[in-house]
Amino acid sequence: MNDIRRTILWVVFGFSLVMLWDQWQIHNGKKPTFFPSVNPTATSTAGVAASGTTPNPVTPEATASLPVELTSADTPAHAQALEIETDVLKLRFDAFGASLTRAELLQHKDAHHPESNVVLMDNSKERVYLAQTGLVGAPAGNTWPTHKSPMHLVSSSKFKEGEDSLVLRFESDVSGGVKLIKTYTLQKKSYVIGVQHEIVNQSGQVIAPQMYLQLVRDGNKPEGESSFYSTFTGPAVYTSSKKYQKIEFSDIEKNKADFEKKSELGYVAMVQHYFATAWLMDDAQNRDLYARKIDNNLYSVGMVVPLPSVANDSKLIHQTRLFVGPQEEKLLENLYPGLELVKDYGWLTILAKPLYWLLDKLFGLIGNWGWSIVALVVLLKIGFYWLNSQAYKSMGKMKAINPKIMEMRERLKDNPQQMQMEMMKIYREEKVNPLGGCLPIAVQIPFFIALYWVLLSSVEMRNAPWIGWIHDLAAPDPWFILPLLMTATSLLQTWLNPTPPDPVQAKMMWFMPLAFSVMFFFFPAGLVLYWLSNNILSIAQQWMINKQLGVLN
Repeated sequence: MNDIRRTILWVVFGFSLVMLWDQWQIHNGKKPTFFPSVNPTATSTAGVAASGTTPNPVTPEATASLPVELTSADTPAHAQALEIETDVLKLRFDAFGASLTRAELLQHKDAHHPESNVVLMDNSKERVYLAQTGLVGAPAGNTWPTHKSPMHLVSSSKFKEGEDSLVLRFESDVSGGVKLIKTYTLQKKSYVIGVQHEIVNQSGQVIAPQMYLQLVRDGNKPEGESSFYSTFTGPAVYTSSKKYQKIEFSDIEKNKADFEKKSELGYVAMVQHYFATAWLMDDAQNRDLYARKIDNNLYSVGMVVPLPSVANDSKLIHQTRLFVGPQEEKLLENLYPGLELVKDYGWLTILAKPLYWLLDKLFGLIGNWGWSIVALVVLLKIGFYWLNSQAYKSMGKMKAINPKIMEMRERLKDNPQQMQMEMMKIYREEKVNPLGGCLPIAVQIPFFIALYWVLLSSVEMRNAPWIGWIHDLAAPDPWFILPLLMTATSLLQTWLNPTPPDPVQAKMMWFMPLAFSVMFFFFPAGLVLYWLSNNILSIAQQWMINKQLGVLN
């Protein structure tokens, strides 16, 4: 027992050293090793400094006054939609509000339709997923341009030869004395879209506009999501005080969504397995955050931002960014503080991030995600070698005295109380702790669960080959070879473990690996490879210890 306590202390001590090193890196002005963060890009809001005025506070009615969602039934079938293609994105902007109504990720194949790319955003009968902006706060009787207002392209829509960026400029008609000019800046090799709003005041008086940025999505799960493991789909917000907060569609439906409603920093996002969209506003500025139901099975998450007052015949320019793409951890870390949290590791993030960092380093050396998974499991088994040895030795001793236990149980089967006393006597005489094999393994469980979530959440596994028949580590094994091997190794582990004295428990010990293995036939190949690698290494170590103790059958 003292050895076990000592081991736990060493694990805690080692992890504390990792955390201290990370903080030492920060203290010396270097990038953290495991938990990197970045400062918001210093994107100035033109007009704020020039006017010298303070932004108007967000009114309580701001979110309530947002326009009702323009559904596909109200839109003229994209007759005037504009399609633009970069090397990583194919985008469609609607004539109404210059809203982004479709985003196809050209570097990511659809797992269920390999001949097609992933369509993240869309506005069709099957799916609704949009990015919209507009102005609110107009005086009574007036309406300023919103995502329902017609807008006209007044710039080129083609990349010029030799250029890596394209500027799309849309203008609205004057509404309520205000014109809105929306400019998108697209960069090749980038999933980030620069979005500039230019508010032109022609109303004859000073105006105090508020701008909304929102993401609209239906409440359906992504196509083909597994029923054997669950990933989050829905809105999320990030604030400086409460950090990352997920919002369930069902909570919005019941008006029970609990998240911080006001913040000076942060983002709003719409998240699903492997992919996300997010509105990123870099300047520290008051904003109201909201999540609401728009229509039948349509939900939005967004922010309302108070803007400085705009004098008549003046204009105000405001910059923001829209991220549309995969949850690549290093990419997200460098875009905005806390954006990497859309790649959700749950409550084990503190373990998962270092494990992902190590996995990424191994991939840099090996160049294959499958072999990197195997190498990471090997390193973990080496790190926990002594703990596993203690567990397997305890199991080996239990296996050695098992015949004596079985004989005693048969002899005293009519006297349960005497049987229990005799069993404890045997344990004392043989110096065996029946729980000695559990605690060393229990200490390791959080690490392996964290690695499970790393592999399940990492978009890098999509379409990543391993060997032979495994062409996609994020898809199930097409020939079920890995799940069958996993089942066989689980049964072999059961054979190596001591047989429980209770016949019912003994049968359950054989049944559980079979029942548990059924799920692995539907799990991504990368997850099964990780578990199989762990099983094989565990069997090798347990076999060696059992042989040393002379308890092999």
